[in-house]
Amino acid sequence: MGTRLNGRTVFLVFSDVVSAYAALIIATVGTSQGDEIFATTDWVFLFGIVALVNLCVFSMLRMYNNLWEYASLNEALQVVAATLISVSVSASVHYIAGQRLPIRVYLLAWFVLLVLTGGSRFIFRYWRHGKRMIKQRPRLNSRRRTLVVGAGETGSLIINRMITGDYSVQGIPIACVDDDEAKLGMHIHNVRVVGSTDMILDLVKKLDIEQIVVAIPSATPEQRRRIYDICMKTDCRLLTLPNIRNIRMEDMGGVQLREVQLTDLLSRDEVVLDTLVVSGYLAHRTVLITGGGGSIGSELARQVAAIGVRELVIFDSYENSAHDLSQELSEHYPGLTVSVEIGSIRDTERLTRLFSKYQPDVVFHAAAHKHVPLMENNPREAIMNNVFGTLNVAEAAINFDAKRFIYISTDKAVNPTSVMGATKRMGEMIIQRFAEFSSTCFTAVRFGNVIGSNGSVLPTFQRQIAGGGPVTVTHPDISRYFMTIPEASRLVIQAGGMAKGGEIFILDMGEPVKIDDLARKLIRLSGMTPDDDIKIVYTGLRPGEKLYEELLMDTETTLQTSVSGIMVSTARPESSEAVISRLRALEDCLDKNNDEIIACLAQQVPTYTPTANGREKAGAVSAAAAATAADVAAATTATPTTITTPTGSTNRG
Repeated sequence: MGTRLNGRTVFLVFSDVVSAYAALIIATVGTSQGDEIFATTDWVFLFGIVALVNLCVFSMLRMYNNLWEYASLNEALQVVAATLISVSVSASVHYIAGQRLPIRVYLLAWFVLLVLTGGSRFIFRYWRHGKRMIKQRPRLNSRRRTLVVGAGETGSLIINRMITGDYSVQGIPIACVDDDEAKLGMHIHNVRVVGSTDMILDLVKKLDIEQIVVAIPSATPEQRRRIYDICMKTDCRLLTLPNIRNIRMEDMGGVQLREVQLTDLLSRDEVVLDTLVVSGYLAHRTVLITGGGGSIGSELARQVAAIGVRELVIFDSYENSAHDLSQELSEHYPGLTVSVEIGSIRDTERLTRLFSKYQPDVVFHAAAHKHVPLMENNPREAIMNNVFGTLNVAEAAINFDAKRFIYISTDKAVNPTSVMGATKRMGEMIIQRFAEFSSTCFTAVRFGNVIGSNGSVLPTFQRQIAGGGPVTVTHPDISRYFMTIPEASRLVIQAGGMAKGGEIFILDMGEPVKIDDLARKLIRLSGMTPDDDIKIVYTGLRPGEKLYEELLMDTETTLQTSVSGIMVSTARPESSEAVISRLRALEDCLDKNNDEIIACLAQQVPTYTPTANGREKAGAVSAAAAATAADVAAATTATPTTITTPTGSTNRG
């Protein structure tokens, strides 16, 4: 029957044979049938039939293959079913052999057999568990004293896994806290709920707590942030569960705890995709993502792939990241056609071949130069890529009848003080201009800093902490809006489905976060103390940087959309003629020096206020602006019918 013969099996077989005889003896005596049965029948043979049938049934049901040291309710029900079948089959055999016993004997025998066979197995369970606990006692004493936050089902599961020696959940549960007053004073697996989350700091000191496990998956983001902020004030190791939104409760036993991450401290209610809206414009379509190998582009690709598009085209100038992404998507979505194309958005001929080959229905334009200080020293490259590169992709989308074009913008485009921000604002103008006359639906999505993206502050801080510090912060009061990469990508995809043409969608990003606080939290999460273990050094604002970011320009307000947390700007777009003039003026100044290019950019993006470029004072830029004002005046007032870009001409009629 597939039963392995070992010491445990021999013990259980012997126990079951003895139990069968004992059950029948007790049943016959207990029903006052003993004298008659023992005197008139070969009771040893008769009872032996029951023992043999019992062994066969138990073996067929693989009762000797179970690891009874881990037995639970399912195994207990299996014992009930097996003994009931065994006694029923034995009674049938007795009936056929003409050796019938009274029904009440079989009923009592079944009950006794259930108690004896079940009892032997659970005695075995606790005996083995006790041996394991004795062996592990020295290790248990070295495990961290743990406070569990959350006395619900998840907290109960975590506590149980700790006390049963599950080393994927390290710790000794000392106490539990919960904000539900009805649970105060109750016990979970002999661990007492001692108070609310407001008492965490006092309990850590009083109970000598070394580790805190946050087990409240149903809590709101605000509740979790409050609890994390309290826990961060301790020196305890801080653990939590991974995202268990899609994990069934019966599978929770295999979920491992993980260190709390910085994204946990910044998280808020996620933007949930409206599947109907999203699939309506993406499903069974060809989707092109420029900058598809970057942080935002690659996450866009992952989420678009999951929707079920016909073909996904990744276009990037950097081959390694694009190749890695295509390999990943091919493994996870074997039925999806993934194509990788290498090239630059500044190359109009390359874009023409790209669009002609794939005829994309939807374009996500994520390609851009985004590093603020670098672009201050390279304004020509920023304009060529972020302005004229965007123009090239948008024109290709129109020429090849793309249905939708979604432009990835940034909060740095709002009242910009940097070259990068000004060029992204110019990109917004281009998108809104094309939306006025094109059959392609153009829209833009504006959001704040994407934490964890390439070049963002998080990996920089992590690298500095790993190196022993110091952590460099530009200014003690500098603040930024933050969002996660998946959240930003969902916003972009959702906006694409909501767009009618010409909108700038904005995410409600809550309150801005001070970078100094961010650095200190990350140091604490690494198990160290700010200013003591890791120094924080303030280096001063970099060229082009603001002290704080904005999501709306002075002339903008917002309207709430049908999706909670997503708003749309009410700002009026610039006229088509004005945008054409600005592009022409920018093109004419590309062969000038950096200061003159920046001055020209300031002329064409009225909300742009240049700062010092790191080599010159802001006054030098202002002087250059005055010197070039006459040169650009004619270009900004003209209304040409042709835009001549550095890479070609497009007739506008």
